[in-house]
Amino acid sequence: MSEERALAALEASGIAYRVVRHGAVRSLAEAATARGIEPRALLKSIVVRRADDDFLFVLVPGDREISWPKLRALLGVNRISMPDAETALAVTGYVRGTITPFGSLRPWPVVMDESVAGQEISLGAGAHGVGIVAQADDVAQALDAQLADISA
Repeated sequence: MSEERALAALEASGIAYRVVRHGAVRSLAEAATARGIEPRALLKSIVVRRADDDFLFVLVPGDREISWPKLRALLGVNRISMPDAETALAVTGYVRGTITPFGSLRPWPVVMDESVAGQEISLGAGAHGVGIVAQADDVAQALDAQLADISA
């Protein structure tokens, strides 16, 4: 099961985290409230395609969006895209709304928006209604994430 894979990867990372379980939510704001955090602290885990069979995770605060020009410049590419839901599932093992870099089928690179450095954040944990809360710096270190200004 996806949740177990995500939580096993978190446990193996050695970082401090807590699991938060909640019922169905209809929006990012509801998810943030259910997890006891501000919407900006709930990171969206977005799968981005650089090329065929070349993906990465982009982690941005819930109240922000990816700045595509900034991300393209950081990656040194002219074109990137978001895969469809079926492809995202195939390359991560997670359905949209539950995606996390922890326990992904392949360890794709991670880029995290630098605005969350030093803060407590929450990520999905592989299943609907399940998230983790941890320090952004610990998450970045565990995932060997690149911190950069990639949101707007």
